[in-house]
This record gives sequence, structure tokens and C-alpha cells, in this order.
Amino acid sequence: MDILLHPTYFPSIAQCVAMVQAQKVSFEVCDNYQKQTYRNRMNIYGAQGKMPLTVPVIYSQKNRQRYKDIRISNNENWQDLHWKSIQSAYSSSPFFEFYEHDLIHLFQEEATHLMAFNFKCLEVLLECLQHDLKYDNTTEFELNPQDKTDYRYLVDHRKETEQILKPYVQVFDDKHGFTPNLSVLDLIFNEGPNALLYLEQQHLPN
Repeated sequence: MDILLHPTYFPSIAQCVAMVQAQKVSFEVCDNYQKQTYRNRMNIYGAQGKMPLTVPVIYSQKNRQRYKDIRISNNENWQDLHWKSIQSAYSSSPFFEFYEHDLIHLFQEEATHLMAFNFKCLEVLLECLQHDLKYDNTTEFELNPQDKTDYRYLVDHRKETEQILKPYVQVFDDKHGFTPNLSVLDLIFNEGPNALLYLEQQHLPN
């Protein structure tokens, strides 16, 4: 099965399920940017429950802008804030120390463009999962693609549909219960090398 996805900031578990079960992934790079999506946001599981982490961007609604042209706003030290939030949430998880050295440079090297940064995060993520993903990028925007399963809707957290995902042990589940479909970082830090097998065993609606 060939699928179509948006490149996002440390994608959700549902997006990763779609990726690892696909024969080939095409990433949408010809679209216009939209606010309030997972393009520049992920959810982690902190001590108070679900915690959104948002990459600040330079964006004007007056003129349409291509996603690939969106620049990151580095006026504030958002990378340091995000890494400290991840450390606070997952430092006691079983596999945080195993993966932190693979990830930390993403939060230390200045990023300029959102899409390029998201692809950089994806490459590190695939290394953590030990998964060889076959993918390419789109060359034109198709509203209704005919030859691929369209999972681009997974980028929109405002219209998010509930995903039926098997529970796994999370750091704070004794306080707040199981929280499904967070950033895949939650799965990796808690399940480690078993994360890929978990993704391969889940099911998404077509």
C-alpha cells in the first residue's frame, strides 16, 4: 500500500503506524501551510497529563505560504524549553537514557525552516526505530489522489478522530490513565526496541 502523509514534528503514533505498514510513503511538500496542525506541534505525556509542544513559526495569514517556505522563529529559546519538557516527562521512562544522545542535537542546533527540521527529526526517528522507510516527496498537490491511500487528515489535530490503539505502560498512567496517540517519542521512550513491533501490530481505518 502506498500512502500520502504530511511531514510533521515528531509524528503521532497513528502517523507512524501508517508509515511502517506502507510499502512506500509520499510526503506532501507542495501544500500551503495551515496553522494549528501537527506540522509544528506534538503532544507528550507530562506529570499533568497531555502536554503540547509547539514550534514557533513566522507566518502571516494575509498571504498564502507554502509549507516548505515557513521559517521557524528563534526569538525565544524554544528548543531548550522543548528538550527540558521532554526530559521532565520521560527521564524516568525505561529507555530515555538509551535514546537521548540520538535526539539531543535536534534541540541544540539552530533550525531555520520548519519542513526541513521535521525531515531531520524523521531521519533520527527512523534510526531510533531501526526502520528503513521507503519514501519520496510529492511534485504537485493533488486534492484527491488516485493511487495512494490519503492519510493527510492525520495532520489536523482539530479534526482528530479517535484512534483505537493498544495500551502500553506510560510513565504517568497511574495518575491519568493511558493516553493514546501521543508523539511517537512517548512510545519509543516507554517501549524501546519493541516500539516498531507495536506499530506494525496496530490498525488504522482506511
